[in-house]
Amino acid sequence: MTLAAGFTLFVILMALVLMMANLAQPDVALLGGLTLLTIAGILQPGEALAGFGNSGMLTVAALFVVAAGLRETGAVDAITHRLLGRPRTERLAILRLTAPTVLASAFLNNTTIVATLMPAVAQWSRRTGIPASRLLMPLSFAAILGGTCTLIGTSTNLIVSGMVVERAASIEGLEPFGLFDISPIGIAASLAGLTVMVVMAPFLLPDRRAAVSIADDPREYAFEMLVPASSPLEGETIESLGLQHLPGAYLMELVREGRVHPMVDPQRRLREGDRLVFVAGVEAVLDLQRFPGLVTAPDQVFKLEGQRHERQVVEAVVSARNPLIGQSIKEGGFRNRYQAVVIAVARSGERLRERIGDIVLHQGDVLLLEAHPSFLTEQRTRTDFYLVSQIDGAGPRRSDRAAVSLVILLALVVSVSLEVVSTSTAAFTAALLTVLTRCCTLETARRSVDLQVLIAIAAAIGLGKAMQETGLDAMIAGLAVQSGASSAFAGLVVVYILTAILTEVVTNNAAAVLMVPIALSLALQLDANPMGYMVAVMFAASASFLSPIGYQTNLMVFGPGGYKPLDYPRLGVPVALTVGAVVLTLIPVLWPL
Repeated sequence: MTLAAGFTLFVILMALVLMMANLAQPDVALLGGLTLLTIAGILQPGEALAGFGNSGMLTVAALFVVAAGLRETGAVDAITHRLLGRPRTERLAILRLTAPTVLASAFLNNTTIVATLMPAVAQWSRRTGIPASRLLMPLSFAAILGGTCTLIGTSTNLIVSGMVVERAASIEGLEPFGLFDISPIGIAASLAGLTVMVVMAPFLLPDRRAAVSIADDPREYAFEMLVPASSPLEGETIESLGLQHLPGAYLMELVREGRVHPMVDPQRRLREGDRLVFVAGVEAVLDLQRFPGLVTAPDQVFKLEGQRHERQVVEAVVSARNPLIGQSIKEGGFRNRYQAVVIAVARSGERLRERIGDIVLHQGDVLLLEAHPSFLTEQRTRTDFYLVSQIDGAGPRRSDRAAVSLVILLALVVSVSLEVVSTSTAAFTAALLTVLTRCCTLETARRSVDLQVLIAIAAAIGLGKAMQETGLDAMIAGLAVQSGASSAFAGLVVVYILTAILTEVVTNNAAAVLMVPIALSLALQLDANPMGYMVAVMFAASASFLSPIGYQTNLMVFGPGGYKPLDYPRLGVPVALTVGAVVLTLIPVLWPL
């Protein structure tokens, strides 16, 4: 081993140790390692920074914007509410999340799916009380498994297929892959992997919820929601919708045709015009605002000038100098005075039973307001409120654009599936259309891009380049191949294991590119069927279940799930072993060695 290769191995191991010990975030650890390799002269600055111009990394950035459009229009909320529902057990929740994800990932870009579903899963987690840390990793793993079911399910499959086409004429027995040639193995591996996750995830994955969550906000807001005309919730029971068991929220009463029902029967079916009065923490208020089929009850909301999607949700504390103290919100003309509408009120832990408009304001009342952006700047220079602050990501949904955002997503998927344009071109076009069609604002698009994820991906690409430049990857591959390739099946096992190990250290695509020539060379030496070896590379390169840096979707859920690097092998080892056993058993059956 050369000095350069040894130093590269040391830097990569140190970065992994820092991440595993939770001493540094992935972006900091990986970028720091990349910086050391550049200072040492192992990588030129252009090579080190190449990952920041990588089409895969930039595609992820564009997909964050597309996902923001789906989130801001409420399109994802409506779909996932019906799809995910309110499962009775944690295992059923994992099944309801992962099974559709596998199916969708077989035909759609798995990075798109994870980026789109992450915000909805976080909200679903709060609504069901199931920790996000027990949902987001299975989401990523399910997207990975689904990508192995068809040739277009992941870019790794397409890369291997392209390399096979290039070499088919010179290697006997090597033939181009069809769209569904790998589907039998992919489906079997996905079913096996799903079974492991559903059974084992609830007790293998930790509960990474913060000791004090925003859902535990001690302020209790009085808050009303209305069942509007033609709501899909008409005829549904309170219990079936889970409205009595929302974390951080208590359904205090139901108002129907002017009559108050303080003890709400869980079996009562909702009707048009029903008003649901909640006592809720701020996070639960925001979740209820996004609940499909319910709208904010105060009539004044719809009397404000301008479009609702242009407004913000603001938290304000009533000061002693507020001229409306001692008057009800409606009598004092709150809307006309401030061009803002009170949607919820909290008062020192006191449970307010009046309707929003009838609440008499006191000094120190905390108000949640729906207001124009100008409200913030105007009130920060006045004394009517002690404190005025915007709540990020809590503005009204642009529901009139939901269909547009879904059409943009569908066009993205179809264009990539039919290979009309590249994935990166389709993603950037979709991101541009998302902004131009006002599915989300330019400011929201900027905020939606997770720089920590992008930096980690780009730095990981740079470290993979260092492995190639120093010959460290080829050295590891050569040692592994020499150690166990005594028969056609043993060679298949070595190829699978080696590819699976490499994909945890470098990117899945880089592992595939590296292993294709090695696998073909080994197949020729052992007089084995090269097609089986190519299938092994396809599946093993995607089988990244042991670390956050091996696959983009694993990195994407790392931060939002509150994971530590050692959390991945907890669930990843049984999934990887199960999937590997299925793949290695079926390859010799479908492609006799």
